[in-house]
Amino acid sequence: MSVAGGKLTKVTVTDQSGKEVPGSLGDGDTAWAPTGGLAVSSRYAVHAEGVDTAGRPTASDSSFSTLTPTKDAGPHDNITDGATYGVGMIVRLRFDRDVKDRNAVERAVSFDTPDGVQVKGHWFSDRWVDFRPENFWSAGSKVTVHYRLKSVEVAPGVYGGIDSDQTFTIGRDKRSTVDAATHLMTVEKDRRVVETVPISTGKSSPASWNAYNGTMVVMAKIPSEVMDSSTVPGLEGDAYKERVPHSLRLTDSGTYVHGNNWSDPSVFGHENVSHGCVGLQDAKGDYGDDGSPAGKFYADSMVGDVVTIKNSVGKDVDPSNGYSGWNTPWSKW
Repeated sequence: MSVAGGKLTKVTVTDQSGKEVPGSLGDGDTAWAPTGGLAVSSRYAVHAEGVDTAGRPTASDSSFSTLTPTKDAGPHDNITDGATYGVGMIVRLRFDRDVKDRNAVERAVSFDTPDGVQVKGHWFSDRWVDFRPENFWSAGSKVTVHYRLKSVEVAPGVYGGIDSDQTFTIGRDKRSTVDAATHLMTVEKDRRVVETVPISTGKSSPASWNAYNGTMVVMAKIPSEVMDSSTVPGLEGDAYKERVPHSLRLTDSGTYVHGNNWSDPSVFGHENVSHGCVGLQDAKGDYGDDGSPAGKFYADSMVGDVVTIKNSVGKDVDPSNGYSGWNTPWSKW
């Protein structure tokens, strides 16, 4: 705001809640500008004091409204407020419209952590950014994500849509390492080995049955998952569509740690026979047996737990496949 004659001596701008907007005089005390951006769809009250060209004091009160966006980017994340996740949890923010100003989005998303750890975003597309720290989260820490996107123009004429906070807690530190060569899974809790579980993972041939190498993260827990070969492009062999118990999803493409209740018990710890998943011994039935190796591992798992596969003849997991961004070096994140 500005005056055509005279000078401003004081300007007070308040928002709808009565909070004063920071700003300063400029251009020879003939104009006032806010220090930061104003909120969209908001009304502001203005009290201005000054002197006219003859030096006489004057004052005026007025108001104005900011624009109401006709388009927003429709942001949505993968966090449930108040939930607890494993140390490998990645915060994923997706948009319904393309984001052109990625830097503006990153400035509008901040993280509060008790240890002050830096959290950065990595864009996989114009509609998808993942956030994580350099290393796994600290067990027991509470993390708050602040979204201040409502007044951010993320693309021409498109605004961020939301101002909100999401708080989650990191649970105990559970990391499991699957060795495809020894057919064993080593389970660590709070950096101490607590169990070694016989497993069977991806068969070496055909290639489409190979397990991925790399660090993956539990994305979902499903007590009984329908696994359909038609949903996995390029998967060789006979078609199948079966219910599988105690399923922990690791990738979008269909990698799981799950109960295997069809193979002979002698397979576990000795052979790799799966279509790329990690199978643990389980009992017959859609839901298996909660007391089986698969059932016990499932019950003790949570979304965000880390599972690393090594020594597979398969390729490395793509960082965009599931919550696998930990495979991207921090220098490139």
